[in-house]
Amino acid sequence: MGTATFRRFSGDMEELLAGLLSAIFEILAEVFIQVIFEAIISLISRSIRNLVEESETVSPILAAVGYLLLGFMCGGVSVFVFPHPLIHPSKIHGISLLISPILTGLVMAQMGLLRQRKNQKAVRIESFWYGFTFAFGIALVRFLFVM
Repeated sequence: MGTATFRRFSGDMEELLAGLLSAIFEILAEVFIQVIFEAIISLISRSIRNLVEESETVSPILAAVGYLLLGFMCGGVSVFVFPHPLIHPSKIHGISLLISPILTGLVMAQMGLLRQRKNQKAVRIESFWYGFTFAFGIALVRFLFVM
């Protein structure tokens, strides 16, 4: 392997590694923002439930739509507060639209399990699917409006 070929190969590997690290950081930054918003919503939900007993008649589909709409609103707030990308967009643009809601849903499910282990009742957003739905709403708004 000649020196020129090695330099080109080395440069390609550095570029690939930089792109991969950028994508990972983008996903982790979005997960962090989504978990913060979900923790706030969880706290508000828990406070409201303590004041008024939660009705079991609320449809799971209606609750999912509500969390999606809350995600859209929180995404709008995040676009207002952070009108630019948190990091330089990676070459795999849009990967965080799926990966970060999945990771956020997993974090929220673990929060719900932790509360149940402490003999406390978890609120709906502290489950994978409701957490995913909320985080997807945030990610979609940021994907569409932050360039």
